[in-house]
Amino acid sequence: MSDIPKPSRPPLVLVADDQEWSARSLESILGPRGYAVLRAYTGRQALELARSAQPDLVLLDVRMPDLDGIEVCRLLREEPTFSAHTPVIMVTSGPADRAQMLAALQAGAWDYVASPIDGEAMLAKLDTYMRSKRETDRIREESLLDQFTGLYNIRGLARRAREIGADAYRHHESLSCVAFTAEPVPVVLSRETINELGAQVAAHLSAVFRRTGRVSDAIGRLGQQEFAIIAPCTEARGATRLLQRLQESLEAEPIMVSGTDRKLRIRASYCSVPDYAESSVDAVEMLLRAATALRQNRGSEEETGPAIWSYEKSAEVLPS
Repeated sequence: MSDIPKPSRPPLVLVADDQEWSARSLESILGPRGYAVLRAYTGRQALELARSAQPDLVLLDVRMPDLDGIEVCRLLREEPTFSAHTPVIMVTSGPADRAQMLAALQAGAWDYVASPIDGEAMLAKLDTYMRSKRETDRIREESLLDQFTGLYNIRGLARRAREIGADAYRHHESLSCVAFTAEPVPVVLSRETINELGAQVAAHLSAVFRRTGRVSDAIGRLGQQEFAIIAPCTEARGATRLLQRLQESLEAEPIMVSGTDRKLRIRASYCSVPDYAESSVDAVEMLLRAATALRQNRGSEEETGPAIWSYEKSAEVLPS
């Protein structure tokens, strides 16, 4: 049997099982094969560790003291921060149960393993699953799109910045790079709660962008709640108008937060040049300057605690 290709670190397996003897049995199979093992003893602990440690593979016992493994698997598949490409394997200490197996597969498990466990067969499966995950991760890392929103990721934004910049250079056109974030208002939520809404806000913004964005603009995601727009043929005034239109769209389409409709307001920074051919910086540097200014503004505000993030502009206009 061929070994899996050696990664830069040992593949991390989360073993969730409240029975010490069965967990140790799995660990004795995985350890010699080169897997690192992280232990969880309850369903809720498994959820917390899966979110924070981002394991390469998860082995869930079907029966645990608080949440059963099938429910944990279902919750993980609904968790935006947990990779959809991470294999989750259900393990039962008893004989195979067809209804239980179907429920596990429907919850998003990749496989269902019943006792007695054939260690060699199980390792062969895990090696195959790991090769599949690594290839998927490699393709995803090389992708130009953010997997959650479908917008450009940082790599995609950088490529589009170079392409749009080259066209602006040839035609002596203006160019603006805008970075912004959005949060629900009025802000009566803690900073921790706002951060937890990142996935929900990102999905909402993505939907608004698709309906209201210009075809010529390149729109992408810089971070959990940070976005950017590369706008060709757009000077500083045009960047301001673009942000105003975006703010109007967000006010017209509230987001549901804790059962209440909340409007989103943005804080933005932009970097503009009237003639890109005469600019001393390229489009990627412009994008970086806008993003840096945005984060500096956010950092200074976070020091004083939660506050209303009103619509403000921090503009840097580079000389032509």
